[in-house]
Amino acid sequence: MNNLSALHFTFTIIESFKNAMLDTIGYAPEHIQGDGILHRFNGPNGKLNGAYVLYLDNRPAGYYQCFKQNIKEYWKSIGQYQPLSDVQRRQYAIDRQRQEVERQQQKDLKHRQAAAKALRTWNYAEPAKANHPYLINKRVDAHKLRLGRNNTLIMPIYDENKKLVNLQFISESGDKKFLSGGKKKACFSVIGNAALANFANVLICEGYATGASLHQSTGNFTVIALDAGNLKTVAIVIKKLYPDSQIIICGDNDLNEVGQKAAKEAALAIGGKYIIPATVGHDWNDALNMEVL
Repeated sequence: MNNLSALHFTFTIIESFKNAMLDTIGYAPEHIQGDGILHRFNGPNGKLNGAYVLYLDNRPAGYYQCFKQNIKEYWKSIGQYQPLSDVQRRQYAIDRQRQEVERQQQKDLKHRQAAAKALRTWNYAEPAKANHPYLINKRVDAHKLRLGRNNTLIMPIYDENKKLVNLQFISESGDKKFLSGGKKKACFSVIGNAALANFANVLICEGYATGASLHQSTGNFTVIALDAGNLKTVAIVIKKLYPDSQIIICGDNDLNEVGQKAAKEAALAIGGKYIIPATVGHDWNDALNMEVL
């Protein structure tokens, strides 16, 4: 396969993959990379609801998904295809490694920029008060939250080194956003006295209101993992930071069972325990509020 044929082959594969994506989930990124790396992309609502992976070596294949529609489709090329030569295969591997290094460098730069912005924003923000509409609705205190523009609550997010790296913004109605480019994986927020963590239980949950309810109800040091997908990685970090503590994963009782599954996996990863509210559709903020009504 000469260079011109290889270029045509690549274009054809990418267009076929893109068309399959459009037919199934209704949208696709403008540019698709066949580098075997997971890529997230915006859906019609402007949020990162889509993702894909595409391999061009051997028989081209990959998958794409839409998180909002809960769709994940595996794809592979059909018909005749020309296998890559040894030279092309080596070049493909070199290009893929270079792209991965560049991608990680760009990601690290965005993380650093977001961390610097997080620190500036946090330092200038005033402490939040318990009369905030979101806190009143959830029946929880402000703890160490601060207040930003448009009466938005600001929650600090730390990495495994306990360094401020990101912020979560919570609106009066409960909408949540993070700093663009900010680090999230294995990062967390906390409620309570960390100095006491090695002498008591450590609770890990998904969101702020859940964590605040758990802390106020039990007095235990509580870690907020931000979402179900982050529970396992955060649990591993917390186990290293507080090895002598009993760690309990306080999962959500989701209708789709995402919260239950994530809580169980997190507990198994660290040899800890997990608990789930009795009522389907409830988190621990819902469950504990029912007890006081």
